[in-house]
Amino acid sequence: MASYVVMEPSSRADGETRFVRDGFSFVALILPFIWLLWHRMWVEALLVFAVVMALGVGGELAGLQDVAMGLSLLISIYVALEGASLRVAALRRQGWREAGIVEASNEDEAMLRYFDIHGESSVRGDAPRRETRYPPAPASSGAPALGLFAYPDRR
Repeated sequence: MASYVVMEPSSRADGETRFVRDGFSFVALILPFIWLLWHRMWVEALLVFAVVMALGVGGELAGLQDVAMGLSLLISIYVALEGASLRVAALRRQGWREAGIVEASNEDEAMLRYFDIHGESSVRGDAPRRETRYPPAPASSGAPALGLFAYPDRR
């Protein structure tokens, strides 16, 4: 399952809730500049383009094309790994606020889970949020488990 960061606009009339998938993006690894432009992160895309071009020109002039290509690959890996965080930061700069985190297998399921818990009317600000009740955790069998966990009731 993937985690989705729920972003809401500062005022309810500005737009709808966005769900940003937190995780690795293969497209951002292959085409980081295009991926950033697709997600309307203009400043970040311009910065990545400028750094990659500077590395290419610098590597060509210094005769270190392999090093420049490796550093460009590192930039692509960074965008692929941290692209979701860059999107959340860009939305925060635009006045959006983080409303929560939802775990789901896809964006549609994340929307269903989020609006089921919080209610669609509470997202618009009409009603207070309802309390969600979860089933109780299963009782432990008392058998030791693997890991570095403390066992309750044992000294």
